[in-house]
Order: sequence, then C-alpha cells, then structure tokens
Amino acid sequence: MMDVAIIGGGPAAISASLNLKIRNKSFILLGGNEKVTGLMKAPQIDNYLGLKGISGSELIASFKEHAVSMGIDIKKEKAFNILDMGGYFSINAGNEFYEAQAIIIAIGHGKANYFEGEKEYLGKGIGYCATCDGPLYRNKAIAIIAENEEGEEEANFLSEICSEVYYIPTYRTDPKLKENIKLLKEKVTKIQGDGNKVRSLTTDQRELKVDAVFIIRNVIPANQLIEGLELDEGSIKVNREMATSIKGVFACGDCVGKPYQIAKAVGEGSMASLSAVKYLEEKNK
Repeated sequence: MMDVAIIGGGPAAISASLNLKIRNKSFILLGGNEKVTGLMKAPQIDNYLGLKGISGSELIASFKEHAVSMGIDIKKEKAFNILDMGGYFSINAGNEFYEAQAIIIAIGHGKANYFEGEKEYLGKGIGYCATCDGPLYRNKAIAIIAENEEGEEEANFLSEICSEVYYIPTYRTDPKLKENIKLLKEKVTKIQGDGNKVRSLTTDQRELKVDAVFIIRNVIPANQLIEGLELDEGSIKVNREMATSIKGVFACGDCVGKPYQIAKAVGEGSMASLSAVKYLEEKNK
C-alpha cells in the first residue's frame, strides 16, 4: 500500500508530487491523458512569475521534466472511482486498482453539463469507464458519448464484445474507429430508462435503443469520483490546509474553485502534499 495517491496531471498534481518525493513518501501520480489538460492550449502566459511569455505546452513540459528528473513517474492512467475503505482508499484506474492511505485530488475544473437522465441512471446503465463495465453488456447495444479521443479506444474494445456500438463524439477531430462502429455526429438530448435501467438514448435526429451509455468526460465530476465529497457551488470544498470533508482526502488546484490560475494551483498542490504528510504522521504514530 502506498502513502498517497495523486489524482490528476496538471500543475497542482505535479507540485504535490515534488513535496511527497522530497519527504520520502511512497505515492502514485495518476495523470490521465495530457491532451485534455486545458493548460496545453494556452498560447502565451504572462502572469507566472519568472516565465513571462511562455506557452502552456512549454510550461507543463517544464513541470514534467522537473518531476521526471527527480524520479517521479507520471502515469497516463485515469482514476474513475475512489472507495473509502476505512483507514485507507482503493482507487479504480480502469484495469488497475491501487491502495493508498491518503488521496490528493487535483483533477482540474470540470465544465461538463449533465445530460438529461444522466444522474438518474448513473450506475444503472450509465458509466464513465467503458473498459471497466463494458463486459457486463456483452452481446448488447451500447452508446459512447466522448469529449476526447480516449473514447475511441474504449469504443474499439467494446465493438469486439457488444452487438452494436454507437459512437457520439463531442470533439472535432475525426475518430479512428473500427468499421462495425456506427459514428453519429449528433447532439444528445436525453437518456431514458424504465426506472431501473437505461433503455434508450435520444439525439436531435433519432432515438437509439441501447442497454448502456458510457460518457467519456475530460474530467469526471468530483462527487462521482468519491462518495461523500462536499461541494461548494460545484467545486470541492476545502479548508486552508486543503483538507476536504473526507478524512485523509485533500484537494487542490482548479477543482477547488476560483481563481483558475497556475500560481494558485502550484501553491495549493504544495500545501495539499504537506497536509497529507502531516496527516500520515499523525495517523501512523
């Protein structure tokens, strides 16, 4: 079991990892897909001290180079769910499961709007990880709504075991899909069911009879990542030590609210890691 699991791959997460490394704590950094990091799209940054005019991609590359130079491994795995096991946490990262005594959440700012029916049928045919839950729908019809290219790999996998796979991208790049996948460049309007499970998905052009809908988001909603997490206007509620409403869980960066600034994220990442270290020292006395 590790001391800490860091969820995220941006400035706050990398900042947290540096302090944990310096304090000689065991940890895993689940960075996910770097393509969905908003910082990568910034053409020029003028408000980060000492690095005037640097691009977002250059800055994040510098952060990562610093981390790698210290022996930190930034894994491209994405955390889909965290379970509080009472004294430690179990993290579901698709095909892998990890255990840690403490958690630092640094997933960035989620901008997603829920689809009609999403909250009602979450866990009843709606999920956020197709490779995790897809095998439950072998020989059935499923739909994947994807905000990024991660959905393509999941769709290609499910096309081998499901009777029908509908792929609905909300991004502009043309997806690379297997021939048996039905690509629909349409707008999803709602997801319906019979009260117990999903039965159909409606777009602006048709109604699809499906048994499951997988939504591949850039950022999984924080309150879906771990149960019992208190929010404040959609952001994770923390105190000055970056502690959340769940003992042993800390949060930092854009996911805890405005202002959405790199300097703030880096500082909060440092604070969250120091608080996690203090928590571990007290817990393991």
